[in-house]
Amino acid sequence: MDSERSSAQKTSLTIRGVSTAVIEAPMRFPLGTSAATVRAAPLLLVDLATEQGIVGRTYLFCYRTSAARGVAALLEDAVELVRGQRVAPVEIGQLLGRRFALLSVTGIARMALAALDGALWDALAQAAGMPLATMLGGSVRKIPAYNSSGLGLMAPEAAADEAELLLERGFKAVKLRLGHPSLQQDMAVTRAVRARVPEAIEIFVDYNQALDVPEALKRGLALEGEGVAWLEEPIRHDDLAGCAALARDLKLPVQLGENFDGPNQMVAALRRGACDLVMPDYARIGGVTGWTQAAGIAAAEGIPMSSHLLPEVSAHLLAATPTAHWLEYVDWGDSFLEQPIEISDGYAIIPDRPGAGLSWDAAAVKRLRVG
Repeated sequence: MDSERSSAQKTSLTIRGVSTAVIEAPMRFPLGTSAATVRAAPLLLVDLATEQGIVGRTYLFCYRTSAARGVAALLEDAVELVRGQRVAPVEIGQLLGRRFALLSVTGIARMALAALDGALWDALAQAAGMPLATMLGGSVRKIPAYNSSGLGLMAPEAAADEAELLLERGFKAVKLRLGHPSLQQDMAVTRAVRARVPEAIEIFVDYNQALDVPEALKRGLALEGEGVAWLEEPIRHDDLAGCAALARDLKLPVQLGENFDGPNQMVAALRRGACDLVMPDYARIGGVTGWTQAAGIAAAEGIPMSSHLLPEVSAHLLAATPTAHWLEYVDWGDSFLEQPIEISDGYAIIPDRPGAGLSWDAAAVKRLRVG
């Protein structure tokens, strides 16, 4: 974190205040999972103002608009506690962690502090005149990405048609949601997609925690011969014993991480042997600071680390991750960003702009704003 200290000393940024906007970003493809069908993504846009005129930006996927409003309220409270203080993400995170301890820094409280952390890092990188990836010790480079914008639960031929559409812009991998009522339905969809896309295309399977352990083992064993590359959250994410049994008994790699609530939960999962791969979520792992801690853990264990959503920010984080694996791409940013992340031949192109490179399309935000 020496870069944080030197940059802050040089620029002397101080926190002025924060403003937020809750929007619903439309999805090109409705996303059906075993839990629900989602047609718009509830997002919280964050602008952290400094006394020096630099605005640190970030955004979060909040699952529900009610959660986005809750995160916004906690974020505004947190900023009130540190208004006028120097922009120093690690120090502020430690201070607010103590102040929020009785509330417990989990769930939406962690997401609020993650949003503040990410906006602070963005402001520092802007002040230093360098991309966030470079600020974190990485470089502006291409990051392999898979398209996760569609392929919810649907009939086999419809899934195959949508898979072909998701390969536009040269993607080399897609994510397929499974969790149909029967194994036979899951197999039919998987085989239809596998038959339609080129053999070199990787298919990642996500069950969104739909199964119990015996059923997950049965379906995992069946999928091992179907050309899929990982099995994501087949059972409850917090059933580490069950996940460990699956990771032990399956050749298909088990992927966990979007629900790790801070780096310590990732440590617990790896100690139990609960997964072969990890994919932390920027908001739930603790923002930029939490991500860098998780990246160090993954590097020490030699575990490939991918991202969960928010590709514009996650690309910068993966660029500074020693065991970087895949960027999860969704196209939601196309609806509200002035400069959405570029995808070329299946790679995300990190912009050579200061900070995370985020700027809102004001007219779009006004149109998509809710509440």
